[in-house]
Amino acid sequence: MSCRGCKSSDDVGLVKRASQWRDKKAELCVYIPRRWLNLQEYQSKKLMQDSGVTVQRFFVADNPTEARDAAKRLNAKEIVLKAQILAGGRGKGVFDSGLKGGVHLTTDPAVVGELASKMLGYNLTTKQTPKDGVKVKTVMVAEALDISRETYFAILMDRACNGPVMVGSPQGGMDIEEVAARTPELIFKEAIDIFEGVRDDQALRMAANLGFKGPLERQAADQIKKLYDLFLKVDATQVEVNPLGETPQGQVVCFDAKINFDDNAEFRQKAVFAMDDTAESDPIETEAAKYDLKYIGLDGNIACFVNGAGLAMATCDIIDLHGGKPANFLDLGGGVKENQVYAAFKLLTADPKVEAILVNIFGGIVNCAIIANGITKACRELELKVPLVVRLEGTNVHEAKRILSESGLPITAASDLDDAARKAVAAIAKK
Repeated sequence: MSCRGCKSSDDVGLVKRASQWRDKKAELCVYIPRRWLNLQEYQSKKLMQDSGVTVQRFFVADNPTEARDAAKRLNAKEIVLKAQILAGGRGKGVFDSGLKGGVHLTTDPAVVGELASKMLGYNLTTKQTPKDGVKVKTVMVAEALDISRETYFAILMDRACNGPVMVGSPQGGMDIEEVAARTPELIFKEAIDIFEGVRDDQALRMAANLGFKGPLERQAADQIKKLYDLFLKVDATQVEVNPLGETPQGQVVCFDAKINFDDNAEFRQKAVFAMDDTAESDPIETEAAKYDLKYIGLDGNIACFVNGAGLAMATCDIIDLHGGKPANFLDLGGGVKENQVYAAFKLLTADPKVEAILVNIFGGIVNCAIIANGITKACRELELKVPLVVRLEGTNVHEAKRILSESGLPITAASDLDDAARKAVAAIAKK
């Protein structure tokens, strides 16, 4: 199905983009600290609940007694206990208490308390956490519901349609990319007119395409409209529900959701952004954000100081090509000021792994002279102890090179990116 106003009907590509939004943190290495607002599962469920979306009954606890009492209050046939961390793969994770699995089912509230005592305060290690794991401070105690059928539903921003798009499939609860690749005819999408919102006929058509029948079709359509209301209310860029399930009792329930937010809307979404928990973030990343710097820690020893995400990734690649390993991904962005350059150097030199720094700036909006002044100030005040290789090109580059050459500082100039990477790798080899 092609969506109105779209330039393309590439359903597989659209689903891949949805998946890429979800998996941003896995772009550069196995574990990358979080850069975007990312809510715990219970926080996303609370936002849905507040918008009238049907979710499982749940409570949150931060000690074993609270968890046990919450299980009693639920008075459910079966209870699911989930450790709350931002990383995926909880079900197959391992706690340093010895407990295996961050998700457990039980019928006994006492067991909930016992399990919580082996989760809370302990580190949970999954395939997406650092090797030492992440400390669990909160658990979610929820009613376990049987699912007779699972579907997939998402609302996301799609550039091809110049606005939000609904994407759904009657095959949910699994890798949606695989479904899109193998059976693209089972991926349905509908463009949403931002002036009209989700119309009744659109919601009903999507519900029918998801396989809901009879009274459940109307119920699913209602959930779809409420999910769009949530999408608008919180300035989301994506709301993904997998699975949107059907219970044997004839209820449509959103069992799990991933919500991505527009960071540019922080000024009017203060309550949502106040939920951001930076405890699981790299402290250097958190500090970098204060100066509008995008920092991602990696495992190497050559620090990268670059403007623009694309150039930063290319810099990491070229370092690797010459046998080196990048210690970070640092994007200065545009309109950079001297104090940001200084802050960036302070962050880079605070990393004990760093044995050399490579500066790679292509000045368009960025003024190379400002970069040069910031570099010389940082080198003097921070008493830089590691080799520094600088490649500058673009706006005011001649003035920038003059500033560096007349500084008297031990700065190695490079003619291009390839030369810079080669010199940075060689500088470490000489040590």
